[in-house]
Amino acid sequence: MSFLTRVPVAAWMILDARDVARGSVFFPLVGAAVGAATGLVAIGLAKVLPVFLAAAVAVAFHAVITGAIHLDAVADLADSLGGATPERALEILRDPSVGAFGVVALVVDVLFQVGAIAALLGETGLLAVVVSAFALGRAAPLVIGWALPYARSGVGSGRALTDEPRPWERVAGLVLAAAVVFALTGVRGFALAAGAAAGTALVAFVAWRRLGGATGDVLGAGIEAATLGALLAAVATV
Repeated sequence: MSFLTRVPVAAWMILDARDVARGSVFFPLVGAAVGAATGLVAIGLAKVLPVFLAAAVAVAFHAVITGAIHLDAVADLADSLGGATPERALEILRDPSVGAFGVVALVVDVLFQVGAIAALLGETGLLAVVVSAFALGRAAPLVIGWALPYARSGVGSGRALTDEPRPWERVAGLVLAAAVVFALTGVRGFALAAGAAAGTALVAFVAWRRLGGATGDVLGAGIEAATLGALLAAVATV
């Protein structure tokens, strides 16, 4: 919870890479909790606001409790696509400013999330779907960090998920995500998992081709892409 959100549950503790790796088993549960809170905000506000506005506030709420760290990762990764070489792309990832590619990627990501949640507000299973999508999104770093090496030669926050987790920790996290999804959505969970897998694979492929590996921004962008993929799959199967 401390690594993936801004909720001060461990503000007094100093967490190292092994702590994060051990905690990665429970990333899907953190995603489920964040999804539950986001979904409840959307459902509650839809009683007094148009569904699009209710969904927009819910997505904004999600950005606040996560510190928008994954949105920042989307913008950084999109901007890095303008780098002519992997070295230049990695330099752009470190640049705190946001360019045109990053702005467009953020707008598309947020707009699609708002639109998907708004479309789902008309069905009774919204909360289960949002919880499942967010759980699947938080499983994406376990897969990307397993598939790709760390792209930089030095230290970085991403190494906690590319180098540290043991295979059983990654598998346990994925099994936990699957358990949450299928318990809540039944056979529809296959569509959500496929959407999340597509988003995860897209980010992993881009990172492999453009950077030669993963970074913290790649892992964060993977969370956003997997979550969005699951939400869009849910809309397609309404």
